Amino acid sequence: MARWRDGRAELVVAGAGAGDRARIPLEIAASYRARTRGLLGRDAVEGAMLLTPAGSVHTFGMRIPIDVAYLDRRLTVVAVRTMPPGRLGLPRLRSRHVLESAAGAMEGWGVRAGVRVEVVEVSSPSSGR
Repeated sequence: MARWRDGRAELVVAGAGAGDRARIPLEIAASYRARTRGLLGRDAVEGAMLLTPAGSVHTFGMRIPIDVAYLDRRLTVVAVRTMPPGRLGLPRLRSRHVLESAAGAMEGWGVRAGVRVEVVEVSSPSSGR
């Protein structure tokens, strides 16, 4: 399993049809500071945010309802919930990562319990590697 750093990537979700794949812009929050900030104070979400490691989230201080997908260590979706602002999500057994997006987005992407997602890191032209 990859160990991610804060930054940008792409979330890939296999679709129902052969070869169908949803590709969603992804922001990775791997540091304590980035995970703590999460989506707080935002009026909208472009794509999704991956909090890692994380087993639960809250929506205190949020301005918008969000979809929350709990992922296990193999990036298989354990559960998906829509959370309005001001709620505390219960920790999920086997959850190692949490994926957040605008409410309703995950259904459109095909993110549901049992689906395995993939994180594809986006190479940065300024990384110098």
